[in-house]
Amino acid sequence: MSQASATRTAKKPRPEMKRLLLVDDHPIMRHGLVQLISAEPDLEVCAEAGNAADGMVAVTSRKPDLVIADLTLPDKHGLEFIKDIRALHPDLQILVLSMHDESLYAERALRAGARGYLMKETAAENLIHAVRRVLGGDIYLSDKMASVMLELLSGQRKSAASAGIDRLTDRELEVLQLIGSGRGTRQIADQLHVSVRTIDAHRAHIKDKLQLPDGNALVRYAVRWVENQQGTV
Repeated sequence: MSQASATRTAKKPRPEMKRLLLVDDHPIMRHGLVQLISAEPDLEVCAEAGNAADGMVAVTSRKPDLVIADLTLPDKHGLEFIKDIRALHPDLQILVLSMHDESLYAERALRAGARGYLMKETAAENLIHAVRRVLGGDIYLSDKMASVMLELLSGQRKSAASAGIDRLTDRELEVLQLIGSGRGTRQIADQLHVSVRTIDAHRAHIKDKLQLPDGNALVRYAVRWVENQQGTV
């Protein structure tokens, strides 16, 4: 090798490393993501967290470039976690990686402040592409979901928010999910750090929006809905 070639080789710049924080309550899932991300020369996992509280600590202490977060966390719903991050770190990019149906949650995640939504079933094929899109300042959605969003923006499709479960607020949807998972009113109040009266108000609003006659009908609906969500995974 000539001296000039050796000089060019020596001066070849190393790629700038982008630091990623993983927030997911499944250690096996996080391990798989670490292996996938670590294979990229310019990406590294700087920290992992199994819940929202630890995730917020890691955001502050490790200063990642991107947070990859699940929506199902043991101490706080992922949508609320996203809102917390955006309130304290408005420039931090967030990519949701979830088992939940994108048709129901992708738009909510973007409204909360995320810059992308990826379903776990397609993570192996699409995660790195999604990460690079979001780090590059773009929004990542599946082709199907992107078409839906464009149709909504262009007025060619009516918003789903006018009917059914899509009329629920993010908090009401979270309460519905907890009801369907077998939580009682007091348990839900304790988990969400609100009063029982607040949960009762959410239950009443959910019943009205879903046109359910009473509390028993609400519980039956919630249980079926949670089972259907799990069945799509």
